[in-house]
Amino acid sequence: MTLAEPEPLLQVSDLRVTLDTARGPATALREVAFTLGRGQTLGLIGESGSGKSITALALMGLLPEGAQVQGSVRFGGSELTTLDEPALCRIRGRRIGMVFQEPMTALNPLHTIGRQIAEPLRLHRGLSAAAAQAEALRLLDQVQMPQAAQRLGAWPHQLSGGQRQRVVLAIALSCGPELLLADEPTTALDVTTQREVLDLIQTLCRDSGMALLLISHDLGVMADRVQRVLVMYGGSVVDRGPTDAVFSRLAHPYTRGLHAARPRLGQGRGGQRPRLATIAGRVPALADLPAGCAFAGRCERVVPECRRMLPAETPVAPGHLVRCLRPWP
Repeated sequence: MTLAEPEPLLQVSDLRVTLDTARGPATALREVAFTLGRGQTLGLIGESGSGKSITALALMGLLPEGAQVQGSVRFGGSELTTLDEPALCRIRGRRIGMVFQEPMTALNPLHTIGRQIAEPLRLHRGLSAAAAQAEALRLLDQVQMPQAAQRLGAWPHQLSGGQRQRVVLAIALSCGPELLLADEPTTALDVTTQREVLDLIQTLCRDSGMALLLISHDLGVMADRVQRVLVMYGGSVVDRGPTDAVFSRLAHPYTRGLHAARPRLGQGRGGQRPRLATIAGRVPALADLPAGCAFAGRCERVVPECRRMLPAETPVAPGHLVRCLRPWP
């Protein structure tokens, strides 16, 4: 008898999000689907406005007021899209942690660092005030905060951007979540600190079985840190698969354009710096997304059919799918 495969920790199916804007309803996500198992790592990559952060906010139930959600988001066997706010609050912070993109706005300027780290510990884990403070200190040490004991009484404005990012990470990890959503978790950090923080997250995933959804614009970070990657554009996943396969084949024109636009060290001939490659045009506004492929207006391989309807996902290799009518071979 063959044993059934265990249900993934996170299973997203046909997720669609419509937002209210000054120009009317705008489709922010279209047919987004993926799975994530315990201890697995998945990356979301794409330009600003491609739908990465909206995807994370949809998983957390933190979309703007008036947003309409269709499709399914199953986490640990529960359908998150049908849960009421009290039920979602019991999951946020306890079972799903999130590192928000901007640490200054994620922290409360009216409370000390120690109090903000202690809050989820008291709320979700029932720790006393003294025990929560002791655990907050341990967490700051874990994320390698300099002079951690002194930082407990500090206010957010007294910390550097990198230090605030460490605090946000400590809060997200405080209750030992099953899933960590990390939205540009190293934006404010220097290269050395960035590596330290990413190493820490990877160690926690390996040791605790925590799953990671990492959002970044940095292809180098994705290549080194996640097992699978989703390339997003115009609210859709246009390229997906094992990280090595996606970045070695560059089957989708958008993925190829992102890869070519990476800055490189060194100089060109005659001491001249090489000009960075660019993708012509710009990401369309949500209210202006076409019925067909959102990348059609910037794509060098576009054909009329691309503009008529959203292309279906097509396999180009085992486990590697692209949403394109004319992928690169």
